Amino acid sequence: SRNIADVRPMFEWMPRLLIFLASAITMRVWSEEHRAGTLEPLLTAPVRLPTLVFGKFLACLTLVAIGLLLTLPLPLTVSLLGQLDWGPVFGGYLASLVLAGAYIAIGLFVSAQFNSQIVSLIVSTLVCSILYMLGSDTLTGFFGNQGGEILKLLGAGSRFASITRGVIDLRDLVYSLSLMAIFLSLNVYSLERQRWAGNPTNPNHRRWGLLTSLLIANFLLINLWLAPIGLLRADLTTNKIYSISPATRSYLGRLQEPLLIRGYFSAQTHPLLAPLVPQLRDLLREYEVAGNGRVKVEFVDPQEKPELEQEAGEKYGIRPVPFQTASRYQTAVTNSYFDILVKYGNEFVTLGFQELIEVKSEGDTKLEVELRNPEHDITRTIKKVLYSYQGGGNLFAGINSPVVFHGYFSPDAKLPQPLVDLKKNLEEVLAELKQQGGEKFSLNYADPEADGGQLANQLRTDFGMQPMMAGLLSSESFWFYMTLESGEQQVQVALPSSLEKTALKTAIEASLKRFSKGMLKTVALYTPPANPGMGQFGMPSQGNTFQMLQRFAEQEHRVKPVDLSNGQVDPEADILVVVSPERLQPKQVFAIDQFLMQGGTVVLATSPFDIDLQGRLSAQERESGLKDWLAGYGINLHHTLVLDPQNAAFPVPVERQAGGYAIRETHLINYPYFVDIRNDGMNREGGLISGIDQLSLTWASPI
Repeated sequence: SRNIADVRPMFEWMPRLLIFLASAITMRVWSEEHRAGTLEPLLTAPVRLPTLVFGKFLACLTLVAIGLLLTLPLPLTVSLLGQLDWGPVFGGYLASLVLAGAYIAIGLFVSAQFNSQIVSLIVSTLVCSILYMLGSDTLTGFFGNQGGEILKLLGAGSRFASITRGVIDLRDLVYSLSLMAIFLSLNVYSLERQRWAGNPTNPNHRRWGLLTSLLIANFLLINLWLAPIGLLRADLTTNKIYSISPATRSYLGRLQEPLLIRGYFSAQTHPLLAPLVPQLRDLLREYEVAGNGRVKVEFVDPQEKPELEQEAGEKYGIRPVPFQTASRYQTAVTNSYFDILVKYGNEFVTLGFQELIEVKSEGDTKLEVELRNPEHDITRTIKKVLYSYQGGGNLFAGINSPVVFHGYFSPDAKLPQPLVDLKKNLEEVLAELKQQGGEKFSLNYADPEADGGQLANQLRTDFGMQPMMAGLLSSESFWFYMTLESGEQQVQVALPSSLEKTALKTAIEASLKRFSKGMLKTVALYTPPANPGMGQFGMPSQGNTFQMLQRFAEQEHRVKPVDLSNGQVDPEADILVVVSPERLQPKQVFAIDQFLMQGGTVVLATSPFDIDLQGRLSAQERESGLKDWLAGYGINLHHTLVLDPQNAAFPVPVERQAGGYAIRETHLINYPYFVDIRNDGMNREGGLISGIDQLSLTWASPI
């Protein structure tokens, strides 16, 4: 019914069910011996007390194990209905067994103190419930970040949840085993004291007390000793989805103050998004563990907390998204949240469902919705807020040359009313930035259609800007564009989708960061000279593809186009990206080699063939000029193409005749040049392709 093939709901209730089960099983173990008067003969029997206590403990634990064994038909049935990951199932049963052992040890100790089964039941339930509640979100919410972390280390429920995700942490196992050992030791000591009842104190009694105290102290200390060690963990999931990468850990290690990650998830959401929420919750919990107290993770349903919903909308620009759902009986629209907020200091970035998911089509009607690459997306966001915060909040501190804001706006009479209001907010935002930047920030407004439209023609030529239309059926046009200019670098400021002051300020600040050193890495991008193309024959220029690549890279980096003809790479560059090189000159190859030798990072995208999709499909040999240089590093690109019998399909246009009328259709055909790599053909040891189950390579050459 949840559209998820797992048994997590059973294990979510297990810690609470085990409280009552363990208390009920243990309530008469020693209490009945008290009441029936059989305790004295038992204590004087020729059997060691630890043997008696462990025997009763083992009997109770065996009974619980039989009960857990009887639940096996549940995961077996689920495995028949869907693709069940048995790792979390094994972890859930292991966690249930060790937690039951801790509860049973507590119940045995309590039962030895009373001769009433009912009193024993009530006290055992109370003690186990308090232990379970210590790490719950209900209680930790009243304390700060550090206090909440301490309570989670003490709580049985929080320790249990980690194992049921499919992550076995040695610290969680030692915690439960320590509870067993502590209360079994107390059980032995309490029975030994009852055997001494009425006798004068002697050195043997004191040795018993000292030995028990030392045992308890050692079991407590081993938990304190293991607490900061987070490496002894085993990810049982099939694709190791909870194995946080070293890159993520390196960014978390740079945190100087708490990082807040808050998930906004509605209880009622689209059926295809609902199965993704538990995956995100579990992954974010791993961030919390890897953060060693520096990461605080929260999950809220804004529709249940109006104050948080107001804060999410006004401060962070997070709003519900309407999803249309349909069943055989009715069609409905559900407004729900599926967002993640990452906040560090006063810097924050939000991730909506568009940035978190990818939709795959299976046929004409069936859609498959999956998380795109959650760890990459979340870690990238953490890097953003971390670098922004390290900039000290002053955007102009790392900007050396003056920045000019250009606003190309039509008069208010021509603008739609929402843009008139946005323009007023823009003036307020720019006034704040002007006060912050001083002489480094100046403003320039212009009407592109003034003076005969000379500026409009220039904007069309330089930036490809076109007049905007008020609507599909409207004939009125207007201009509303924003750019930032510093030296020879110009950046266009995109209009925010929400048209609000907060979103507008975020967009302008993001563009300003491209002029600031230290906030964004600088990418030197080499692309081949653009072919002008032959528009009259429907052949576009090749440069359009690389302009899209440049705009994509500019979302997170400062991009500087280079041609390498002077034999060196821009000294400010952190990364050199060489795309589709063709007949590079020795001086250009020398520039690449020197940049690499100086410790720079080079990303190279090259191929021995150039695929032409215009007209008929053809492959032509392409000489990059890097063959000998790459061979010096042991890299040889063969002048052949890989063919794969297990291949991805290629869309081919086909015409068919229908009564003398030609209908153009697209058919998918098997295409051996599209290499299709599946799960069984991937090397899982390196971690490079973690979470990827299928990969297609188009027109690949062997290396």
